[in-house]
Formats: sequence, C-alpha cells, structure tokens
Amino acid sequence: MSLKDKVQEAMKVAMKSKDKVTLGTLKQLKAKIQLAETAQGKGTVLTTEEELKLLTKEAKQRRDSADIYKESGRTDLLDIELGELAVIETYLPKQLSEEEVEAQVKELIAQVGATSPKDMGKVMGAAGKKFAGVADMKVVSAKVKQALT
Repeated sequence: MSLKDKVQEAMKVAMKSKDKVTLGTLKQLKAKIQLAETAQGKGTVLTTEEELKLLTKEAKQRRDSADIYKESGRTDLLDIELGELAVIETYLPKQLSEEEVEAQVKELIAQVGATSPKDMGKVMGAAGKKFAGVADMKVVSAKVKQALT
C-alpha cells in the first residue's frame, strides 16, 4: 500500500474520530504527496524512496519549527508542531538510537577507510544513503565528527 493510500485511510479514521490535529497533518501530507507526483508528470506514483524523503523533510521542518517556538517561549505553537510531528513519525521507519548510530558510524568509517577530519565529506556521502529516514542527519554528522577527531 502506497503512502498516499495509507494517508487517505488514516484521514477517514481521523474524520470519524474528530481528531483535528491528525486530520490537518494528514491533509498537509496528502497535498505534499500530490504536489510531488504532479511535479514529476501525469500519472506518476512516488517510489518508496521518494515517499521516505518527503516524510523526512516534513518531519525535519516540524522539528526545526518546534525548536524555534521553544526558544521563543511559544508553547501554544510548540504543541501544534509536536502533535504534527508525532503524526508524521508514525509513517517513518523506526529511528535509530544515538548508540546505534554511533556503532554504525564506526563501521561506516572503517568501510570507507577514513582516518582524519579531512575525510568527513566522503563518510557523510555514504552516511546520507545509509541513514536516510532512520536517523537525524545532525546526530549522524556529530557522531562522524566525533569519531574522526
């Protein structure tokens, strides 16, 4: 079942249960999916990788907004962003813990053969593919930097 179908089914459930936050978030997701499909041409369906990229981008936007609202002391808007983030995260794969990321980063550094901070670009290129959708790239970058220094 495609992401679009999953979102459509979840929208029906949210409408019946009158869950406004979930419904609003799902409507936004559906619109983003349709925009991405029409940007590619008529009748195009997103691949699983493209769906994952779209969800990751949406989740990152919510996290960034939540951080800004937290710093500004806007708890009303912070709650909205965190609610939307929780809905989006239900469609993302399970996120890796920091310990799991650290262990996999060490393996990746060994595979790539990186030895110094100069090799960070090489490691991050491989890490972008390996951790797509399953880890926050800020955490991955910090772990790579820590391991290389």
